[in-house]
Amino acid sequence: MVKETGYYDTLGVKPNATPDEIKKAYRKLALKYHPDKNPNEGERFKLISQAYEVLSDPKKRDIYDQGGEQAIKDGGMSGGNFSSPMDIFDMFFGGGGRMNREKRGKNVVHQLSVSLEEIYNGSSRKLALQKNVVCDKCEGRGGKKGAVEKCTTCKGRGIQIHVQQIGPGMVQQIQTMCSECRGEGERINPKDRCKQCNGNKVVREKKILEVHIKKGMKDGQKIVFHGEGDQEPGLEPGDVVIVLDQREHELYQRQDNNLIMKMEIQLVEALCGFKKTIETMDGRTLLITSHPGEVINHGHLKCIQNEGMPLQRDPFEKGLLIIQFLVTFPENNWLAIEKLRLLEALLPPREDVMVTDDMDVVELMEFDPREQSRQYRGEAYQEDDRPRSGVQCQTS
Repeated sequence: MVKETGYYDTLGVKPNATPDEIKKAYRKLALKYHPDKNPNEGERFKLISQAYEVLSDPKKRDIYDQGGEQAIKDGGMSGGNFSSPMDIFDMFFGGGGRMNREKRGKNVVHQLSVSLEEIYNGSSRKLALQKNVVCDKCEGRGGKKGAVEKCTTCKGRGIQIHVQQIGPGMVQQIQTMCSECRGEGERINPKDRCKQCNGNKVVREKKILEVHIKKGMKDGQKIVFHGEGDQEPGLEPGDVVIVLDQREHELYQRQDNNLIMKMEIQLVEALCGFKKTIETMDGRTLLITSHPGEVINHGHLKCIQNEGMPLQRDPFEKGLLIIQFLVTFPENNWLAIEKLRLLEALLPPREDVMVTDDMDVVELMEFDPREQSRQYRGEAYQEDDRPRSGVQCQTS
């Protein structure tokens, strides 16, 4: 039994979630609360990353399930030292972590919502992005040559230390990014700044990318445009990473390379056979047949070969189309008594029960779970209102 559920709650998954469900939950939350998109959600982004770091590792997850967060801090993760949230994000979305970021600019990650039809048939989408490009007027210097000087406010360190008194004889040191140089450790005199980039060394530029979605791609799959990310002076440009987010389909549900659908049939069709048509996502019509005498039970599963999702390695080969049949039974009093006897004569015999005098004859009633729930809540409230008997505490 799981001792704590805090990490699961952070990712919005159940304690019995599969690794794929944990990955999908992290992907959506990390993109939503990334500091580039939500600068005020840095702490939440950190908690999401910590939860994923533990739950994505089978050994760490087992330690957490048995002993909770304290067990992780006591040694389950080298004394509770978590990796950098940005490192986890970069590794998840195809980056290389801190060492890679020191040589390359930041990756730009976008989530692209796609339909199941687009993944089934393949498609192309044009995506307009805003990216940082090194200013060509000042060649990324931010101003004219020799205009860059060490920041006098932070003395070139990029950070400022503030001392704050929090009590008698107690002080606290707070480290913040230098507001003058924005953490770069250097500044440019306003009169010497580049007029095109205003000293920022980069300018914003619109970029149109054509995203080719291949047949058989999967939810969460990444399409990488190498070197199309934000540019920074002296660094190799990062990548643009497109993450596919498949929307739910009204008829089909995907399971690996298979498609699953539900089909309602009448009782007469379940017993006497039927012909049904299925519209595929590429515009074809499939005709399926159940032969007379072949009984289809409620929940029965059947499949059609090579009508599932196209395989990405070979789009001409497909998985299975799995059909779950749901048998619709007639309403009460749908047939006259005399005709019911004729029907009974055609069906397999029912079980005979020996009735004896010591049996209690009872009546079957309709059951509504919602009504029962309301009734129990009402009884609970009535019970709370009644005067309680028993030992009372004496008051003075």
